[in-house]
Amino acid sequence: MTGMQFGIFTVGDVTPDPTTGSAPTEAERIRATVTVARKAEEVGLDVFATGEHHNPPFVPSSPTTLLGFIAAQTERIVLSTSTTLITTNDPVKIAEDFSVLQHLSGGRTDVMLGRGNTGPVYPWFGQDIRQAIPLTVEHYDLLRRLWREEVVDWEGKLRSPLQGFTLAPRPLDGIPPFVWHGSIRTPEVAELAAYYGDGFFANHIFWPASHTRKMVEMYRKRFAHYGHGTPESAVVGLGGQVFMRPNSQDAVREFRPYFDNAPVYGHGPSLEEFTSQTPLTVGSPQQVIDKTLGFREYAGDYQRQLFLLDHAGLPLKTVLEQLDLLGEEVVPVLRKEFAVGRSPEAPAAPTHRSLLRERDERDKRDAKNESG
Repeated sequence: MTGMQFGIFTVGDVTPDPTTGSAPTEAERIRATVTVARKAEEVGLDVFATGEHHNPPFVPSSPTTLLGFIAAQTERIVLSTSTTLITTNDPVKIAEDFSVLQHLSGGRTDVMLGRGNTGPVYPWFGQDIRQAIPLTVEHYDLLRRLWREEVVDWEGKLRSPLQGFTLAPRPLDGIPPFVWHGSIRTPEVAELAAYYGDGFFANHIFWPASHTRKMVEMYRKRFAHYGHGTPESAVVGLGGQVFMRPNSQDAVREFRPYFDNAPVYGHGPSLEEFTSQTPLTVGSPQQVIDKTLGFREYAGDYQRQLFLLDHAGLPLKTVLEQLDLLGEEVVPVLRKEFAVGRSPEAPAAPTHRSLLRERDERDKRDAKNESG
C-alpha cells in the first residue's frame, strides 16, 4: 500500500449534453451525484469530494447535506469537500456542520477550505471580496479554536466577538476533521497550510506543471520552516481530469464536443493544447496511468489524488463507465507504482483513525514522561 488516497471530486455543474442538447434537471443532477459517490466506493476508491457553489448552473450549495445523505448509503469511503468557502461561510456554522457530519459518518469526514472563484458570492453572504485573504486567515483561526477548545473567547476584526462559546456537538472523539487548504493560484493559501501544519491541495487542473511545482515546493519549504517536520513529511494533494476509453482515439473523438462546450474551458484552447499543458488526460487507461505517475516528478511523494470525471454534460452512464475503468484498470496500478521508491518520510494520507492513534500515542508518551 502506498498510503495514498485516490478518489474523485465533482463541481456539480448542470450542463446540456452537447451531443443531444438535453440537460438534467437540478434534482436529476443531485441524485446522479449520489449515484456517482456510491459507485466510487463500489469500485474501490478512497475519497468522494464535492465543491460548493451558490450560483447556476451548479447545484452543490449545501455540501454537508449532500455528504450526510451519501454517508448513510456508504460504509468506507472518505467524504470530503473539494471546496468549503472559508471566506463567506461563518466559521461557527462550518464547525457545527462538519462535527455533525463526523458523527453521522463515523469519522469518514475531512474538509478542504478555499476562497472560491465567483466574485458575486461575497455580497450574497454579506462579505467584501476585497477582504478575501484577511477573511480566510481570520475565519480559519476561529474555526481551529472552535474545534479544539471547550470554551472559546474570541475577537477579530471581521465578525462579531464570541464570549464563552462552546461548540455543539464537539468533534468526534475530540479529533477535528483533517483540513486541506485548496488553491489553484494563491501563495497565501499555501502559506496558511504550512503555518498550521495542515494539508495543501494544489488543484492544478487548469495550470501547467511549472506553476504547481512552484506552489508545492513553497508549501513544503514553509511547512519545514514552521517546525512541522521535513519538507518530505508535508501532506500534499493534487487534482486531475480524465476521460478514458480502451482505445485512445475513441476517447478523443467522444470527449471533444464536451470539452469544446464545457462551461469552464469551452471555446478557449483546443483539446490538444489543453492536454499538453495541463493535467487533463483524454485517452486510454495506460495514458492516464503514465501521466498521473508523472505528477510525482514535480510534486514529490504525495498523499491524495482526486480526478474530475462528471462534468460538461457527460451522461451518467458514461461517468459510471469512467469509474469502472478508474477502479479496475487505473487505480490498482497507481497504488502499486506510487509505492515503488516512495520516501520513508512521506506520511500516509491522514484519516480519523490515524489521527486518533497519533493522539493516543502522544498522550501515552506524555503520561510516561510525567511519571518518569
